[in-house]
Amino acid sequence: MTTWMTVLGIVVFVVGLLFSIAWHELGHLSTAKMFGIRVPQYMVGFGPTLWSRRKGETEYGIKAIPLGGYIRMIGMFPPGDDGKLSARSTSPWRGMIEDARSAAFEELRPGDEKRLFYTRAPWKRVIVMFAGPFMNLILAVVIFLSVLMGFGINTQTTTVSTVSDCVISQSEQRTTCRAGDPASPAKAAGLRPRDRIVAFNGEPIGEWSVLQQRIRDTTGPATITVERGGERLTLAADLVENKVAKNDGRGGRVPGEYVTAGFLGFSPATGVVQQSFGQSVDRMGDMITSGVQSLINLPSKIPALWDAAFGDGEREPDSPMGVVGAARVGGEVFNLDIPPEQRVATMLFLVAGFNLSLFLFNMLPLLPLDGGHIAGALWEAVRRHAARIFRRPDPGPFDVAKLMPVAYVVAGIFVCFTLLVLVADLVNPVRIS
Repeated sequence: MTTWMTVLGIVVFVVGLLFSIAWHELGHLSTAKMFGIRVPQYMVGFGPTLWSRRKGETEYGIKAIPLGGYIRMIGMFPPGDDGKLSARSTSPWRGMIEDARSAAFEELRPGDEKRLFYTRAPWKRVIVMFAGPFMNLILAVVIFLSVLMGFGINTQTTTVSTVSDCVISQSEQRTTCRAGDPASPAKAAGLRPRDRIVAFNGEPIGEWSVLQQRIRDTTGPATITVERGGERLTLAADLVENKVAKNDGRGGRVPGEYVTAGFLGFSPATGVVQQSFGQSVDRMGDMITSGVQSLINLPSKIPALWDAAFGDGEREPDSPMGVVGAARVGGEVFNLDIPPEQRVATMLFLVAGFNLSLFLFNMLPLLPLDGGHIAGALWEAVRRHAARIFRRPDPGPFDVAKLMPVAYVVAGIFVCFTLLVLVADLVNPVRIS
């Protein structure tokens, strides 16, 4: 059963991956057609074609290697010095091996002169290139909202898990009481495990983060209303000052940092809690911020990744992970000892995280990524606008093809990084528990 569940998890993730890729390319396709650009091909995957069908002027198909996708738009670059036009794939991987001008010259047909990508206004080109990553962002937001508001997530609650016997400064890194340690206010007030705190000083409480902050802002007498065995009880406590872990603003701790605050003396239980729309938006904001920070920190993680792949280093939980590693995690998700609905929620979170990563990664202003083409179109708009202001001749389209040598270097770095991640995913994978 374990093997079958692992295979099922991998298959489900791969299906989600293919849908995400197809959804991304649909953004490019729909906006390109909207602006009258001819699109000869729309493909999901790379390598040999497994299935394809032509509808109108576009061939739609699925290829054997599910590691990406592309649409082919004609006239991606302006004419070269020889006056020729070329077609260009939006895929970064195919872009590595295509010549910037002549590879797809044969695909041009009579009448295509008015349907070339580079002839469209810069703002239209920005929309076409941004539409792909934006589709991934939309999908990530929809999935995150659905999971957070529909399934809920495992989070700290206002239910009591354990009650401290005495007051111990958290900076001391000990859990055993010593002679002379005063009894904790929670213990003295009669708070018990499984009590659910519903009000603090008469004010209703529904979230752990709110309750935690109220406790930290209070010293001296306070009332705590709890639900216990179907009844509501009001307990009197006398909170004291203590050195406690610094709050990260979401109910969690900042490792190694402490503040002096009010102390009650209990640990909250965790449980699956559905989030409100506002809470979900806040959490998505945190995820996006974390994703941006992870992207910035990516180069600094390469040494540890190399050590994990070719040395005896441990694979860090936040280590970069590729498609193979993510598929492996998908297999593990379906073997977790949690309710089936939470397995589904975790898998959806994995797919949503993949889409968020696709959005952030593709927005980097580097060729051959979508962000590189967006940067080229914006620079062209700036040059033309400046020429109008200073009454100079129109400089014409910005020749992105001239940046292809840089694009090849960038693509080469991406390939090397992808291979490093692949090796690490195979020999020392990230595991979940």
